[in-house]
Amino acid sequence: MKLIDALQDEHVLIEQVLGSLRVYVDRLVDGAADPVDGRRFAAFFTEFAGHFHHDREEGVFFEALVTEAELPGDRGPLYAVAHEHAEMGGWLREMTPLLEQRPQSEDDRVRLQALATRYSHALWRHIDAENSVLYPEGAERLYRCGVRELSDRPMNDAEAAAREDGAALLLVYPPVEDSTLTRGDGCFMCRAYGETCDGFEAEWWTEHEWEDEGDLSD
Repeated sequence: MKLIDALQDEHVLIEQVLGSLRVYVDRLVDGAADPVDGRRFAAFFTEFAGHFHHDREEGVFFEALVTEAELPGDRGPLYAVAHEHAEMGGWLREMTPLLEQRPQSEDDRVRLQALATRYSHALWRHIDAENSVLYPEGAERLYRCGVRELSDRPMNDAEAAAREDGAALLLVYPPVEDSTLTRGDGCFMCRAYGETCDGFEAEWWTEHEWEDEGDLSD
């Protein structure tokens, strides 16, 4: 499914720019980064990751899962992922003013680093959950309903510029991984599991799927 392939490709860049963001924040706190680049990071995550990537996930992929595959949008995986989109968007808006200027106080430095860590940890794990569970399981259910392709749209000028800036920032701030973050595949690794979602089996499986699972375990 071309849209799913495109979304997964976009995840690769988003993950990398998250690593660059962490490098930028550390340098900004130390007085060794240009605050202009903070505006570029904020634009990348707002325009490209938010307005382009998340918009198509929710408006096309999730909408098809609700209307074509008749999956619930008010609970389970779709609700959990959309809730995280909104939550992370709030953290980004809170962080943006701090990204765009040199920290004026120790409190600002501590707050910026805490926000950058929380945002990057959440988005990295969010991407893991989408790649390992939501995309393959959602695509499989659409296939069962006869949906082989989903519509897509090109980037607008602001989204395209933000993507280009994100790629350029990778060269200025080579991305790092956070060794303190545990990542992995599956529902049990998703931060929404047990909070806003009980896992795709509990939320999405039909009686026939549970019966088939029982037959396989006999």
